[in-house]
Amino acid sequence: MPYALQDGKKQFNREHYLTAGQVASFFSRLSMKDRKDDNQDAEDFRAASADRKLFKNLALHKPAWQSSTILSYTGADRAVDGQYTDLVWDGGQCAGSYGGQTTEWRVDLGAVKSIHHVLIQYATENKVWDEDNDYTKYFLGFSVYISNTTNKEDGVLCFRDTNYTRATIPNPVNITCPYHGRYVIYYNNRTHWPYPEGYSALNYIFLCEVEVYGCDVYTYGLDCKRCGNCSGGVQCDHVTGTCPNGCDPGMYGDKCERECDNNTYGMECKELCGNCSNREPCHHVDGTCPHGCDAGIYGEKCDKECSNSMYGVDCKELCGNCSNGEPCHHVDGTCPHGCNPGIYGEKCDKVAGFVYFKQSIGTVIVLLNLTYG
Repeated sequence: MPYALQDGKKQFNREHYLTAGQVASFFSRLSMKDRKDDNQDAEDFRAASADRKLFKNLALHKPAWQSSTILSYTGADRAVDGQYTDLVWDGGQCAGSYGGQTTEWRVDLGAVKSIHHVLIQYATENKVWDEDNDYTKYFLGFSVYISNTTNKEDGVLCFRDTNYTRATIPNPVNITCPYHGRYVIYYNNRTHWPYPEGYSALNYIFLCEVEVYGCDVYTYGLDCKRCGNCSGGVQCDHVTGTCPNGCDPGMYGDKCERECDNNTYGMECKELCGNCSNREPCHHVDGTCPHGCDAGIYGEKCDKECSNSMYGVDCKELCGNCSNGEPCHHVDGTCPHGCNPGIYGEKCDKVAGFVYFKQSIGTVIVLLNLTYG
């Protein structure tokens, strides 16, 4: 369900994602003259995109700052709290700031993120958004920046309003912003009199919600391709998907997307493994064998040959009596250079004049004297 009821009103779950196609199709079909009920436009836009899993609102509940705060309950954080059912500027759901000639608001995404677009919901006093709405004059002339620092001048300008009028400025407004950055900065000013027609003389910020849509963690590129397996669990490069400090153990490739193969495992796939039962590959991370070892081999990584007169699967078979005390073959129990005197058989398990019965370890060896005097 994209909506939940809160105090009798629809409240959208802001932990949602959007696709580029969904964004484009929605705004392309909304002509300015049709955008009278902008609260419903915003609801429809979010609802139509709620079940799409590409872009995430990266700004939700993130730390925010503004150049001044008008009232204690109009702090910068109100623009990223996921609440926008009441669009009265001092109704408790909007950020309010007055800065004289310039005003600024920003959100810290916590790290450099791949951003696709920014959606801004301005205050409306819960009235129809048209040229007669008094808040249009405060919204005009705004800019949006993306920066890796708190200084907008260090970043890139995504958008600057130079053409909107009180009759044409949309609300909410969608700003396409395909850049990488940590801070999203909203800025407005009234610095050069005379101002364009329709602009307010005083400079206020009344932001009820700012949503920054982009790629979630462990993704890269503008289409949010999946990445991961970077050493130490760090985020891959937001542009290329490569890992800054190499891959996790057991992984390799430009984007650490491939598991070790060809009987290798571990860090940079430099460790050798093998001898797994039925020629299975060893585990790419730790080198262990999923279903045990080949006959004649034992150990956590199947890296040791049977010893101490043992051979076969799991080294459970007994052998011995090889010439000159040599060990039997670890796989089949045969003696490489024959048997001790008085012993014969493929595995040197028979004694002249006796029938030699031998079973696996833990059983009794019986010799029957068949010589009659």
